[in-house]
Amino acid sequence: MATPTPFEFIDALAGRVLPVISPVLQPAVGEIRHRLVLLLNHVLGQEPEAMARLVRQRGRVVELSWRQWHLRLQATPAGLLEQAPEGAVAHLTLVIAEESPWVLAQAALRGDKPPVRIAGDVQLAAEVNWLADHVRWDLEEDLSRLLGDAPAHALVEGGRQAAAALRAFAASLAERFPIRGRSSGSANAGAGSADSGGSR
Repeated sequence: MATPTPFEFIDALAGRVLPVISPVLQPAVGEIRHRLVLLLNHVLGQEPEAMARLVRQRGRVVELSWRQWHLRLQATPAGLLEQAPEGAVAHLTLVIAEESPWVLAQAALRGDKPPVRIAGDVQLAAEVNWLADHVRWDLEEDLSRLLGDAPAHALVEGGRQAAAALRAFAASLAERFPIRGRSSGSANAGAGSADSGGSR
């Protein structure tokens, strides 16, 4: 029997521990969802085209799922997002197919999209894909309002350098401890399967 790599061990441990601790973390998860919606709306508020696209989808619900966690977001008439009411039916479902936290972290550091299974409204899926491709958080601009231009630029540049170092570190670990049975060129969200429910 082959000895598991450190990251295969971590993935296996996460698979056993996360379902057990999920109920304990539920209050914190609710607060995280609330803060995430606030951040998304802050970013959307700086993008008039994104808000206009969401206005056209007002009332539509998108459900994002990973493992046992789910987030349902509803487009508002103002072109922003809110958590969908309890029991609301999702018009579009996005399921992150990769369950390994380590593999997802590697993809995020590379700037890759995770593999996603898509089901539901095709037009809404196209709008969500546009938002994912075009909406970006201008962190330096926000920091400059608080700290001034020079400190904000220095902080963001330091963050970029740290991210580059993390990418190099993750790549070296992936070469030393590859996860068996996985190819390095996994599909991204653009190659995810889509079960069309038709535009509505």
